[in-house]
Amino acid sequence: MEIKIQSIHFDATEKLQAFIDKKVAKLEKTFEDIQKVEVQCKVVKPATAQNKEVSLTVTVPGNKLFVEKTTDTFEESTDACVDSMKVQLQKYKEKLRNR
Repeated sequence: MEIKIQSIHFDATEKLQAFIDKKVAKLEKTFEDIQKVEVQCKVVKPATAQNKEVSLTVTVPGNKLFVEKTTDTFEESTDACVDSMKVQLQKYKEKLRNR
């Protein structure tokens, strides 16, 4: 699984990148055939609350799954994205099983 992290309008720290890597790597427990994960971290409107946006694009065989969350911190946004993506991956896995 390839993980690509982009930070838009700011520089991501090593600590943040390590946190994202660790969280995203857990998605492989839900669905083994993940080919690529693209993570985009963006500061939406500086100097306001709820301005850290994280979007997750997961490439699986024959499909792309996408989720986007905005909260106060990148860590919270990443957690929310990973949780939502786990649900999407489980639904996708069920769909594949039923074919």
